[in-house]
Amino acid sequence: MLLEILTPEKKLYTGEVYGIQLPGVDGSFEVLDRHAPLIAALGKGKMKVLKDKSQASHYTIDGGFVEVLNNKATVLVEGAVAV
Repeated sequence: MLLEILTPEKKLYTGEVYGIQLPGVDGSFEVLDRHAPLIAALGKGKMKVLKDKSQASHYTIDGGFVEVLNNKATVLVEGAVAV
């Protein structure tokens, strides 16, 4: 799945990933490869990018939205910091 993480200032990440774990406003959830179309609001919290089944990177985000469509996830956040 292709992942893009965007802030108002810059593009933080673009690349192929296995999945992502996100802090939704109603609780955390996970999006994996070939996920059904989805739009969801994100709260403040930790986002985990699963590059493959054994390697991951972490970000702290300040809320935003995620759109999943045609095996591409676009995460739009107000602010994010790599942990």
